[in-house]
Amino acid sequence: MPELPEVNTFQRYFEATSLHQKIREVEVYDEKIIRNVSGLDFIERLEGRIFTGTSRRGKYLFVNLDNGHHVQLHFGMTGDIKYYSEPEDRPRHERFVFHFDSGFRLGFDCPRKFARICYIENLEDYLADIGLGEDALMISEAEFLQKMEGKKNNIKGFLLNQKYIAGVGNLYADEICYQTRIHPASSVKNLSTAQCHDVFQKMRAILTKAIEQSAHYKEYPENWFWAWRKEGFTRPDGLGVVKSTKIAGRTTYYCEGWQVLY
Repeated sequence: MPELPEVNTFQRYFEATSLHQKIREVEVYDEKIIRNVSGLDFIERLEGRIFTGTSRRGKYLFVNLDNGHHVQLHFGMTGDIKYYSEPEDRPRHERFVFHFDSGFRLGFDCPRKFARICYIENLEDYLADIGLGEDALMISEAEFLQKMEGKKNNIKGFLLNQKYIAGVGNLYADEICYQTRIHPASSVKNLSTAQCHDVFQKMRAILTKAIEQSAHYKEYPENWFWAWRKEGFTRPDGLGVVKSTKIAGRTTYYCEGWQVLY
């Protein structure tokens, strides 16, 4: 599913295609993913408006409107956006679409309907209401280490908790644990200061590299980070074999013999 780097890719795409264009018409084909207003209300609020900018926090993309309000795009497991002009290029599972005066369209594609779209009048109030943590690439190391202090969670659960830090999902959490050689079921309170520092540094490096390579969850290259992330995979140096289990409610891969349980 789209995590912080993938949403950053969507943000760049949105900015390159859809800013500063007047929305002539909005069509909603399935309003289930629009969470806080009706489909009709969504249409009425957005027709005639102009997208003026974007911001991102973790896995959430916020699009600024010319009236000071925002549209939240949370892509769920299978959400995507497509900019196109010809009707035959319409995404197969398009749930709503913005028609611009230019003749182009921006469609929101979501096969499994797990996306969450919200119309937001006050972004600061909204972020406070949902308790979303600081972005994983914006949080300082000092604040990150402070959040880890005394936590009884396992490290996988800590990394996935969007109220602590926003943006890390299942795949990147496994990669962070793999690169730090920490078993994902390890208790945060059992980790040394040096290990906590390493978790922060690896998280920052992994997410940054993924952004630099314009990560997209539908088309990762073969040599992407988690090439190791399949059960039975043996490290080339023979130091571990990959197994899978459930940790923090998520399917988790780890390398037995390489990652240490603390």
